Amino acid sequence: MSLTKRATAEFLGTFWLVFGGCGSAVLAAAFPGLGIGFLGVALAFGLTVLTMAFAIGHISGCHLNPAVSAGLCAGGRFPASELPAYIVAQVLGGIAAAAVLFVIASGKAGFDLSAGFAANGYGAHSPGGYSLLAALVAEVVLTLFFLLVIMGSTDKRAPQGFAPIAIGLCLTLIHLIGIPVTNLSVNPARSTGPAVFVGGWALGQLWLFWLAPIVGAVIAGSLYHLLFEKE
Repeated sequence: MSLTKRATAEFLGTFWLVFGGCGSAVLAAAFPGLGIGFLGVALAFGLTVLTMAFAIGHISGCHLNPAVSAGLCAGGRFPASELPAYIVAQVLGGIAAAAVLFVIASGKAGFDLSAGFAANGYGAHSPGGYSLLAALVAEVVLTLFFLLVIMGSTDKRAPQGFAPIAIGLCLTLIHLIGIPVTNLSVNPARSTGPAVFVGGWALGQLWLFWLAPIVGAVIAGSLYHLLFEKE
């Protein structure tokens, strides 16, 4: 499969992740009387990865996340030469999804970007008021374990065909932990999409949601390769 086709799959997959996950947060989380809340948003993010892993996993590997691509590269599972194409496709997919979500959300009277638009943040912009340090540690650790689950469940020695389920459930779990802290990123492309539209503070804090997930993923990929890959 050509790199262009695989990058296109990553664009579409990341679009689905951001549109489905952030869309559930913006449109459905607090809907009067029927809102899905944190649990529903966490499940929505997990379902986006689960469904796309089955849809495009055999095409592009279904990374949907610059940190995942970087971590797999560090773990010897993905060539560094293809990182730029994947990352560009993922970021563009995230921005495109946020654009579509903005068009839909702004169709309701009273819509206000200052409410956050599912952007990630720390300090005053953390849902629970968590500090920069807390946000940094949470994003590094949660991404690290997300990548360990990805590496382990896609290992050739693991039971075949079940990786999408493990990965989707893992993403659900880490959202249940991390939404109160940062709205949970673990994915720079997911963070970039909403931040582009919120601007201001969201763009000012975006650096953390690139740095921390990539650091966590690279650590995890390196550790798995060093400790657990078959010799």
